Amino acid sequence: MTENLFIEGDNLEVLKLLQKSYHKKVKMIYIDPPYNTGRDFIYKDNFQDNIKNYLEISGQVDLSGNRLSTNYDTSGRYHSNWLSMMYPRLKLARNLLKDDGVIFISIDDSEYSNVKSICDEIFGEENFIEPFVWIKKTAPNNVVIGGVHEYILVYAKNQSEVNLNLLPRDTEKDKKYKNPDNDPRGRWAPDNLTAAAKGGRATPSLIYEIVNPITGQKHMPPEGRMWIVPEDQMLDKIKDGSIYWGKKGDGRPMDKKFLKDIRNGVSASTLLNDVGSNSTASKDLANLFDGNVFFETPKPVKMLQRFVQLGLNDGDLALDFFAGSATLAEAIYRQNLEDNKARKYILCQLPEEYPTDSKAFKSGFKKISTFAIERIKRAEAKLDMKEGYGFKVFQLDETNIRPWDADFDNLEQVLQQATESIKAGRSNEDVLYEILLKYGIALTVPVETEIINGKEVFVVGAGALIVCLDDGITSELVEGIAKLKDKLDPETTQVVFKDAGFADSNVKTNAIQILKQAGVDDVKSI
Repeated sequence: MTENLFIEGDNLEVLKLLQKSYHKKVKMIYIDPPYNTGRDFIYKDNFQDNIKNYLEISGQVDLSGNRLSTNYDTSGRYHSNWLSMMYPRLKLARNLLKDDGVIFISIDDSEYSNVKSICDEIFGEENFIEPFVWIKKTAPNNVVIGGVHEYILVYAKNQSEVNLNLLPRDTEKDKKYKNPDNDPRGRWAPDNLTAAAKGGRATPSLIYEIVNPITGQKHMPPEGRMWIVPEDQMLDKIKDGSIYWGKKGDGRPMDKKFLKDIRNGVSASTLLNDVGSNSTASKDLANLFDGNVFFETPKPVKMLQRFVQLGLNDGDLALDFFAGSATLAEAIYRQNLEDNKARKYILCQLPEEYPTDSKAFKSGFKKISTFAIERIKRAEAKLDMKEGYGFKVFQLDETNIRPWDADFDNLEQVLQQATESIKAGRSNEDVLYEILLKYGIALTVPVETEIINGKEVFVVGAGALIVCLDDGITSELVEGIAKLKDKLDPETTQVVFKDAGFADSNVKTNAIQILKQAGVDDVKSI
């Protein structure tokens, strides 16, 4: 049973729908939002003030609508539109983060300061961790100063709760640790026993003479340096054999650095110059699509894998609501294979259409979302994954439940439709997953199907929720559901029917009593 999700739809609406089912369940968010290039972007939210009115009030156009200024990039609206798009999404995303969760936001220079300002407001200035600087390309030769980097801002939900992981140690470096003298403390490597004098001035207590107990040779720290510990501690180290005097025992003293005392990991540098570049990211896609890229601005898998290592532990859930080419999914798969973990993901991508003259469109990919889905499938196949792969795909749509619309010009038809609570053309599965969201149940919860008295009954979460949306519900069917509940014996059970599905009002009344006798107090109809 996969716990990975891909959702096609406007991420603002998707984030709203996930609020109940995934509140405080996401450990890490990574987003690579569309950078503000000044062009119209596709997230056309409704702003209170329309652009035409704003330009007239601010004196940027005349009464005929002609622009009076060409300084578009410095206009307030230039940044306002993009930030108005980002703000509600980040606000909703924060609700989904666990208390020890983190968010990584890719951004370039155009909106760095602005997105940091809204993140300071949403997440709190005190929860800003660090900005990563990603070296994405080499400097061009036709400029004096070449921009070669982008940023990834990192915020915690709660700085006091977050505990990022160390990166894996380089096992090759561990090979330098040996144990030629069979020290019971295990493998060790010789290390410097001196440190540079602070500010050019040595600490007096760290300047003293060391005597080699084997040869009697005396040693002082080199000019401008001092020993790393006071004399009494140094004598203890000599006594317990923590000082190395060279292969022949007559060399300068060195500290024995034991492998067991080394941290089980290394710190992550904020300079990302070892995780691939723009060209690397394109090659990642080309390796899956027969040399084709089909996406303009992918991020390298290795970079997102770095964030996965830092922010996710076994079983943790990641979210990317600007999924793009679905790089995060492949990064999680690759890292899970490397360290045998079971991290999960939710990806969301707008069904943005490719231009009809694009190579992607001509190759059969009408939308970025369909390309992203195919990318995940190909990554799974290439990695030959056996466990922790696969994903459910959902498409965002309007509610399946018919709203009341008091159209007095056509009241007879409205009243007739009111007897059917579910819109025409919607499947039972469509309605089921809307119910899960309304009940705050994860979309990946196990769902089994039982046939009782010829009717389809969905059993969710081993009986925590039982749903029947068929017509012609009889008392015999309800009694069958009561027996199923007793058999499964969940801690609590909720039962949902379609209101128009009952054979008659007596059956509906009896259903409540039958289920109440079976210990089910929560019975609803839609």
